[in-house]
Amino acid sequence: MYFNCGSDVDACKVFSKMSFRNLYSYNGMLSGYVKLGQMRPAKKLFDKMVERDVVSWNTMIIGYARSGDAGKSVRLFKELRRLCIGYNEFSFAGVLTACVKTEELKLTKQVHGQVLVTGFLSNLVISSSVLDSYAKCGEMNNARRLFEEMQVRDVLAWTTLVSGYAKWGDMESAREFFNEMPEKNPVSWTALIAGYARNGSGHDALELFAKMMVLRIRPDQFTFSSCLCACSSIASLKHGKQIHGFLIRANHGCGVEAIQLFDDMVRSSVKPNKTTLVVILNACSHSGLVHEGLSYFESMTHDHSIVPDQEHYACLIDLLGRAGCFDLLMNQLENMPCKPDGRLWNAMLGACRIHGNIEWGRKAAEKLIELEPQSSTAYVLLSSIYAALGRWDLVEKIRHLMDERRVKKERAISWIEIDNKVHVFTASDRMHPLKDVIYSILEQLAGHLEDDALSLDTER
Repeated sequence: MYFNCGSDVDACKVFSKMSFRNLYSYNGMLSGYVKLGQMRPAKKLFDKMVERDVVSWNTMIIGYARSGDAGKSVRLFKELRRLCIGYNEFSFAGVLTACVKTEELKLTKQVHGQVLVTGFLSNLVISSSVLDSYAKCGEMNNARRLFEEMQVRDVLAWTTLVSGYAKWGDMESAREFFNEMPEKNPVSWTALIAGYARNGSGHDALELFAKMMVLRIRPDQFTFSSCLCACSSIASLKHGKQIHGFLIRANHGCGVEAIQLFDDMVRSSVKPNKTTLVVILNACSHSGLVHEGLSYFESMTHDHSIVPDQEHYACLIDLLGRAGCFDLLMNQLENMPCKPDGRLWNAMLGACRIHGNIEWGRKAAEKLIELEPQSSTAYVLLSSIYAALGRWDLVEKIRHLMDERRVKKERAISWIEIDNKVHVFTASDRMHPLKDVIYSILEQLAGHLEDDALSLDTER
């Protein structure tokens, strides 16, 4: 009861006063710690346990996987297998969560083989997790083969396959499975829209979004983000303004009113869930209510028994970043129960660029480069911070570092819209049908620039 109410201190007091403790009470403590995301005391208790059963091991395996420490989750699963204690579907569920997070293909194949041998593949949750892991690793042939072998397919399995094909650029297969889905949810729509946006088919993405609106399927922030990317890819200001209009009608910036309503909800004994807290943290972020946002974040665990996940931390980082509270922001990142991913460090780096904070910008860039060494994002954003402060020596240093590590910056693209038709250009582009005319004019412009430069030198 105390753990369910978020009061781990009272739960520990009761446990310490028990005259007799059995395996059930120890497992109850483990489960409570894991539910609150407190893996350190959970591990300390687990190590002290004289007797452990498969429930004890599963609790720790799932806890580490959910908290983002996939390595420890996998190590515990391997140790469980080595000790021959036995395992069940929950053991596989935990390690498959770790497989999805690490995108480790070799481990996924090993677990798939064990699931197959033990007969747990008929379990829909387990088979969907194996499917998701294959899709995250880019093994779409294995994912599709497993999907076709599944006797029961829920909307999650269909969505996983659509998302996987879209993520890896096979939009034809993604659209094929999307069209065949017996039931479509907002996640599957967004996955396809994001796939089209990433693969240069902005018009297809916006057409799909329009159809989504006609069918009155409610978009989320990821849908809008993907649509804005699509607008950017085709340089469509008109469509961008329309998406902006949708966002304003979703988000009026009335943070104080949102907080008042949330407080009324709690006083009415209506229990908030994870989504409610994401909404209220976003409201605080967009209204600059830092103190209130921090208070609500702290209340998640203590008052509402909700363990913050990556999405809640992303809201918190956005809140503190907008306000320029970098010391507090970095402290939150370093003390997260789950390891911050690239998205969170990107948010941190973006805030540093806005506020011109070199010190924290460099730290965030180092973390992001460590997580994504071949991604150009961290290098480019850090270079922008240095450039804005006039530190051209450091800008040059970043460029040399990119050359040494063979990191390729995404090629710059420019657009121009003439008579409702968008023309796209890249460096050294020779694909445009009017390329001869364009290059002829560029040569004329270059000649005029040289004449003007010579004229200025003469005058001096």
